[in-house]
Amino acid sequence: MKTICWRIFSAFLLTGAAVAWPLHAQPVQTLETTALGLIVGFRSNPDDPASLETVLAAGRDNPVLAQTAWEQKAQRARERLKQMASEAGLPLHSVGDAGNAQLLRFDRPIRGQALQDALRRARLHPDVAWVEPNVLLKRLQATPNDPGYAEQWHLQTPAVGGISAINMPPAWALTTGSAGITAAVLDTGILPHPDLVGRTWAGYDFVSEVELAGDGSGRDADPTDPGDWVTRRGNASAVQQMVDAGLCDVAPSSWHGTFIAGQIGAISNNGLGIAGINWANKVLPVRVSGKCGALLSDLLDGMRWAAGLPVTGVPANPNPARVINLSFGGDVPCASNTLYQSAIDDVTARGALVVVAGGNDNSQLKRPADCQRVLSVGAVRQDGLKTDYSSFGPQLGLMAPGGSEGEQVLLYSTANSGLTTAVPAQDHYGTLQGTSFSAPLAVGVATLMLSLNPALSPAQLMERMRTGVRPWSSVARVPAYPTCSNNRLSQSVCHCTTDTCGSGLLDAGLALRLAQGPAAVIAPVATAVPGATVALDGRQSVPIPSATIVHYAWQQLEGPAVPIASPEAALASVTLASAGANYVFQLTVTDSEGRTGRDQVSVAAVAPVVSGGGGATGWPWALALWIWVLTTGWAVRRNPVV
Repeated sequence: MKTICWRIFSAFLLTGAAVAWPLHAQPVQTLETTALGLIVGFRSNPDDPASLETVLAAGRDNPVLAQTAWEQKAQRARERLKQMASEAGLPLHSVGDAGNAQLLRFDRPIRGQALQDALRRARLHPDVAWVEPNVLLKRLQATPNDPGYAEQWHLQTPAVGGISAINMPPAWALTTGSAGITAAVLDTGILPHPDLVGRTWAGYDFVSEVELAGDGSGRDADPTDPGDWVTRRGNASAVQQMVDAGLCDVAPSSWHGTFIAGQIGAISNNGLGIAGINWANKVLPVRVSGKCGALLSDLLDGMRWAAGLPVTGVPANPNPARVINLSFGGDVPCASNTLYQSAIDDVTARGALVVVAGGNDNSQLKRPADCQRVLSVGAVRQDGLKTDYSSFGPQLGLMAPGGSEGEQVLLYSTANSGLTTAVPAQDHYGTLQGTSFSAPLAVGVATLMLSLNPALSPAQLMERMRTGVRPWSSVARVPAYPTCSNNRLSQSVCHCTTDTCGSGLLDAGLALRLAQGPAAVIAPVATAVPGATVALDGRQSVPIPSATIVHYAWQQLEGPAVPIASPEAALASVTLASAGANYVFQLTVTDSEGRTGRDQVSVAAVAPVVSGGGGATGWPWALALWIWVLTTGWAVRRNPVV
């Protein structure tokens, strides 16, 4: 009798009779949805002796009892589902479970009006609390539909793009980026481009010399690239004098910054142009270069501003970068002048990773590529050999594709065909080669790593990227080419080693997997006096989602040996030696999945100056010294883990 009444009632409703019926809100299903069945949640049944709460409670004390109770409950629910399907006139092939609900399988996939009718029949049954179609969920798309992606061999898997391709598809399967991670491009500025619309912050123009700027003004809030072409003219302009002195080459506009911005953040999966590495982040254009290149003073100010540090006469940067791309060649070794290193130290302490191009003069690295705390990137050909132009040396962090005219394989990105000023080409792209375009590949990968784990420090980013490379042993040996050697001032194409080309080939897929490990985070340590007890605080360390940190391990790396109290606790301490010295301590954290992360902190023990007299060495001077110590102690730099 119940079945007959229900079928009459449901038929009445399905024919469109105007009957008000209070139903729970249901997700909207489009006519394009295809379902292999229905997932049904029933209303509470007062006759069921084992509620879900009862089953869960049993599991806390007796897993075997919980399993038995669960299976009995599921069997009763499946029988209830069969009865409901019969009463509602639903197609039924078989029944099963779906989490805490029940699964009704169709004998064939259905869609359109047939699916809408099946959903309505199920929802109108008085025993049903809710119903969902059982649909196939697609995995995260790992291949963008941008037509130019086919020409971006360097982003593809090594099996498709060649041995040096950076393996983006498995990385994109983990994440395509986060809008909260900013990458700064210190370069020639940027052009409006359809593949960069909405993908850049406002930025700033730091080119201070008007004759070099090319836009008629000095520093201002417009980082648009006016073109950096140089022609030979018969006048006494500053640019012409630089050309005559051999300091500046006659050349068309490079659109260098626009090319790099596209590599990092071109709009992806939009059916237009190329794919950027990070599909969600924004690029911060910081114009530091005009005609003939960048003045060191402009570059250093631009670097500070990009990281969120103050610069005189310039408004504060509202969108500080976590990663900074610096594709400018060096002139002297970094160790010969502390100016560059000091700026890098400040930026790194602010939390920004500086990624620099290794250089294109086929020689030993120069600043900034040989500075400490930067990730320097050299260029390899498609076959994994060092290009004939890439610089080399033990300071290189890793290598990435740079393009090779000799192989007739270049890199492809956003550009403009204008030889001087930009032409209004709506979809112009171009090809280039150089370590300038190897570095942005590492920048893009770093932003994706930060999307997965924003707590990673610059040192931790470098550590994971260098650990996650494909080793040089994976590059097939070509007998015609020698092994790269630091004993030669220059060399053409050669087989890389860890001593000449860094740890290996950039691999985005491996790097992102390592980014999901825990991040060891050590609170800054103020400068201390000899003999003081100093806290080593790793309580800010962060695990990845779904994991917990289960083990802490402190160890001393540098300085006079001192015992560490509670070396396996998040909060440890050390009592420094009685004499002044510099110390380095390392924290290794291990999570519940066995993954590890490391961080280091430096501690400087400085003996105070004591004097009984007045004047410059009396108590006012000592007080000033201690004020300086306390205010600068928080700026102690962390050393990279390499």
